[in-house]
Amino acid sequence: MRAMVLEAPRDPLLERTLADPVPGPDEVVVRIAACAVCRTDVHIVDGELADPKLPLVLGHQIVGEVVAAGRGVSEIEVGQRVGIPWLATTCGICRYCTTGRENLCPDACFTGYDRDGGFAEAVVADARACLRVPEGFGDLEAAPLLCGGLIGWRCLRAVGDAERLGIYGFGNAARIVTQVARAEGRRVFAFVRPGDEAGAISAVADGAEWAGASDGAPPEELDGAIVFASAGELVPRALAAVAPGGTVVCGEIHMSDIPSFPYELLWRERVLRSVANLTRADGTGFLSAAARIPVRTRVRAFALRDANAAIVALRAGSPDGVPVVVP
Repeated sequence: MRAMVLEAPRDPLLERTLADPVPGPDEVVVRIAACAVCRTDVHIVDGELADPKLPLVLGHQIVGEVVAAGRGVSEIEVGQRVGIPWLATTCGICRYCTTGRENLCPDACFTGYDRDGGFAEAVVADARACLRVPEGFGDLEAAPLLCGGLIGWRCLRAVGDAERLGIYGFGNAARIVTQVARAEGRRVFAFVRPGDEAGAISAVADGAEWAGASDGAPPEELDGAIVFASAGELVPRALAAVAPGGTVVCGEIHMSDIPSFPYELLWRERVLRSVANLTRADGTGFLSAAARIPVRTRVRAFALRDANAAIVALRAGSPDGVPVVVP
């Protein structure tokens, strides 16, 4: 099969021919129809996430068709359309896995990081990690749901019942979360880069009732905030924007250092927390809600051989839609 392979951090992906994947016990082979590019892919390419498997096929927002199943697979059938997310495998027996917190499993493996991912024609996946993709979503449109959507959903659950929700960094995850938040009756306040008037206009078009610069203050106090940008300096700003008792959730897998800030910003029972990875329950819960709302995504297709250009597009903000690699 053809694949785009990262051989060393900060190098471009190289087109390679790899052996066709074969499923082991509890595994399936999926013929890939689409794989959306994620900011995490950029962090891996840039060497900001330590110790990825090398050489590595990136990509963890995969949609495709099951074409083969290994011994022990019973919950998924050949011919079924599935989504393959970031969480690839867990141990299933540790204190995290047995208490509904498999996203924190110390022995977890991740798609497109510890295991080869979706910038290829096919991939092997643990059948237990595969998610059923609801009808009503095309392959390309479904792909961005499998990380931006899932992490956004987990962040939204972590922020509690905040009615006035601030979102710092208005990319794919923010656009999806805004649709869910609005469906739940919340009000969304978007924060974009200073001077990014086009981004502010786009955020309002995508459902925010207000949009402004991330170095400024919202027009009223927030009940909670989600930081989707990897800029640590936004965390104290978000804390300053939320009312007493409010929660600030950091949704990025990699973030620059958070500068020191006065205790007053945290006092009066404000909460600062992170979200790490996802659980299978997040996957089923979010995809069900996404179909019901329904959530819509904007995508821009790239051929497999153009995966490097797709990464460049995402790095630049991809205003035309989420880059999706199509084998």
